Amino acid sequence: MAEGTIDLDLTLRWPEFTLQVAQSLPGRGVTALFGHSGSGKTTLLRCVAGLERPEGTLRFKGQVWQDTRSVLPAHQRPVGYVFQEANLFPHLSVLGNLRYGMKRAGRADADIDPIVEMLGIGHLLRRRPALLSGGERQRVGIARALSMQPELLLMDEPLSALDIKRKQEILPYLERLHNTLDIPILYVTHAPAEVLRLADHVVMMSGGQVQASLPLAQAVALPGTPLFAGQSHAAMLLAQAGDAEQGLRHLQIAGQTLRVPEDACAHCAPGRTMRLEVSARDVSISLLHLPEVSINNQVQVCIADIADAAHPVNVLVKLELGDGQLLFAEITRASRERLELRPGMLVWALVKAVALAGDLRGASVH
Repeated sequence: MAEGTIDLDLTLRWPEFTLQVAQSLPGRGVTALFGHSGSGKTTLLRCVAGLERPEGTLRFKGQVWQDTRSVLPAHQRPVGYVFQEANLFPHLSVLGNLRYGMKRAGRADADIDPIVEMLGIGHLLRRRPALLSGGERQRVGIARALSMQPELLLMDEPLSALDIKRKQEILPYLERLHNTLDIPILYVTHAPAEVLRLADHVVMMSGGQVQASLPLAQAVALPGTPLFAGQSHAAMLLAQAGDAEQGLRHLQIAGQTLRVPEDACAHCAPGRTMRLEVSARDVSISLLHLPEVSINNQVQVCIADIADAAHPVNVLVKLELGDGQLLFAEITRASRERLELRPGMLVWALVKAVALAGDLRGASVH
């Protein structure tokens, strides 16, 4: 147990299901509770909120919320809860809904202007919920949870009730939360795309138990990870945006440079930390640096491992960039034999700049 963490040792038994979690979670950033329906994600979130009564202990940054002697009731826990449906009061305006939440939390005089600005709902304050789109209602629901000034934000599949268009509308605002808030977020989802775009840490759940709990970059590096089920393997890199030159933005990763089209990352202000998803199928391997080819991105890497790929003709090559960051390349077995690739070799990873254009994430990372 460490100060600044969320420490769980909880058991909740039902006739046909048992939740059993003993885990320390980060006390900052976004922790995704990820798994299929029925894996226990929402149940665990409800236990943290105090809406379920499990056995065991729960400590939030050293504060005892539950132990063998006492249980802090839900209304005394400093949490904001965002449900799948916003559940706004239909007879109140947006501002009325926000003020109601503030009054219930004993924070009627709190300044909500920063929250309103962060979620872009200033023009909605006088509207009733019936006049809002699904994405707008959910943004108001998030604002209501934040207006209580919680120390922990709980989000239970906040995008699951939205269509694709509304999900794309609200995701940038969730990224803004990630960048702006200085409180931890537990985010329940079964959607890999949301994990890759928003999470810093991933808790993979199945059957009411934690199968793995690790930082995002390590989670995407797991062999057979469900984050890429049915897709090519990929890496999640952290890069620092630099200057632009000839229409390409420079991104610094582990002391080396990748380049992406500048118009694909207008949000990449110099010095900002970005997350970059790189598919294994977009990475080639060369034994030499190739100055006379059109591929701008050529970084030196060390082969850490070579394993079977999903397709029997291919292999998956794990490549170490440095600073603990990894790339993956999916190549044919014939190419591996022709280049005589083996763990420990220094090689060059080649990635086309245009292959990265659609993979930059707009969220800085804690």
